[in-house]
Amino acid sequence: MVALRICFVGDSITVGSGDAGFLGWPGHLCVAETARGHDITLYNNGVRGDTSAMIRPRWRAECDVRLPDHVNGRLVFSFGVNDIAEESSVGIRVPVATSVANASAILSEARDWRPTLMIGPTPVIADMQPYIFPNGIAYNFNNARIAELNQRYGELSAELEIPYLDIFSTLDGNAAWEASQRSCDGVHVLGDGYAMVAALVAEWPAWRAWLDT
Repeated sequence: MVALRICFVGDSITVGSGDAGFLGWPGHLCVAETARGHDITLYNNGVRGDTSAMIRPRWRAECDVRLPDHVNGRLVFSFGVNDIAEESSVGIRVPVATSVANASAILSEARDWRPTLMIGPTPVIADMQPYIFPNGIAYNFNNARIAELNQRYGELSAELEIPYLDIFSTLDGNAAWEASQRSCDGVHVLGDGYAMVAALVAEWPAWRAWLDT
């Protein structure tokens, strides 16, 4: 059995906003793997509202202190939904080309430092947009833009030879995912939705290679 310390880096989907159990998909995933006998230390470095432009300057310092040289450290990234949000009276938060450039910088540095995986963004409920914050700021999330970013992230990951898990294509139109999302806020999901993401990651050969070899 290999002891792993894993930093999961991303946004509110990574941190698990909407999960009353406060696990998010990384927590559901690591609870299940621990039950299978694996030795995992989980660090959830998800920050609600973060775009790739916000993750880019922060991720390395946060992970450096959690993954010192003497440990078997790994990195899992998942972001992008916030990038394509259209903010009221402002516009798209991070254009696709800039988002891909940010992801390239993040993943290139990560790959050269630690074993790295990338998990794509999740779909939203179109008829529950825009997402309105208590202060009145509104974000309009759009599945067509998410799908485009998902494709671009997948192509980038292939170029960098980093395993990429496309969960958008699996979850888009999935009745159970949509039910969980409708029970939340149309962007995030409840605990059962995050458990669905965890199950997809758990079955992913790239993830299993970390745990089972």
